[in-house]
Amino acid sequence: MSSLQDLPLWVSEAKKSIESASTLEELKSARITHSGDKSPIALASRALGSMASDERASVGKVIGDAKSAVAQMIAERTQVLEDQRDARVLLEEVVDITLPATRSHRGGLHPITILKNEINDFFIAQGYSVAEGPELEAEWLNFDALNIPADHPARTMQDTFFVEPLEAHLVLRTHTSPVQIRTMLENQPPIYVICPGRTFRADELDATHTPVFHQVEGLVVDRGITMAHLKGTLDLFARKMFGEEAKTRLRPSFFPFTEPSAEVDVFFNGRWIEWGGCGMVNTKVLAACGIDSDEFSGFAFGMGLERTLMVRHGITDMHDIVEGDLRFSRAFGIGL
Repeated sequence: MSSLQDLPLWVSEAKKSIESASTLEELKSARITHSGDKSPIALASRALGSMASDERASVGKVIGDAKSAVAQMIAERTQVLEDQRDARVLLEEVVDITLPATRSHRGGLHPITILKNEINDFFIAQGYSVAEGPELEAEWLNFDALNIPADHPARTMQDTFFVEPLEAHLVLRTHTSPVQIRTMLENQPPIYVICPGRTFRADELDATHTPVFHQVEGLVVDRGITMAHLKGTLDLFARKMFGEEAKTRLRPSFFPFTEPSAEVDVFFNGRWIEWGGCGMVNTKVLAACGIDSDEFSGFAFGMGLERTLMVRHGITDMHDIVEGDLRFSRAFGIGL
């Protein structure tokens, strides 16, 4: 087979091509050219089938030695190029661990949301459910059903955001009490529920007021409910919010939807601080919701979340809570 005389030349050309490859891609090209299916050595190997059997063994050994030599050269050059590549990567992609790290801040919850979740978890553990309702509320649910008459000051434009057209009788809810009404209309006692949410009143934003604020209200309606149950609930709630030394006191007050009514003060950091309002659910409110006040009684209470947060953490300016400064929020952790 005359072409076998060219085997040394093929191997020599393969060696030059392999050794001159400076990258792994160039080496891949050289491998295909000199040991691939269409290379001279591969074609010579396929030609063995047409040879006489007595020649095939000796010629096959010569071709096999040539193929092995080329494969060995490719393997050695591959190792060299891979070592060079790895060394280059170490130099080009080196990380200077003495440089300051670039850190991105983790997202998190607002302190008001963290507080709301904490309150929800506390009351759920006491057997309460959590109810929410729409912020755009029917005037009847926001006022009439709560025994707030048409001439009550709270209905004036100074306190309430009325939504046009006025004939629709829709308001931005001024408290979360409409959720209590919805709950009593949709459920039969016993009822144990808290109603957290955002509320709206026509106040100027200053150090202690904001037109958009958050409340949590509680409602219990069951047989035999008394002011004693209310006081015990408030004491337990206060200790959860302000520590085991906290306690509450009730001062007589007036709210149309409770009778009797009281202001709730909490003793914290050595002084009494006004916290919220409470009282026994007015029988007129129970009647408006179709609940027999001869069989059932109930209590209700409500606290502002912003005020609770300010008292608990010594915050003196409402602007810190509502303006979204991350330096303020990060102090409370991410709260996830």
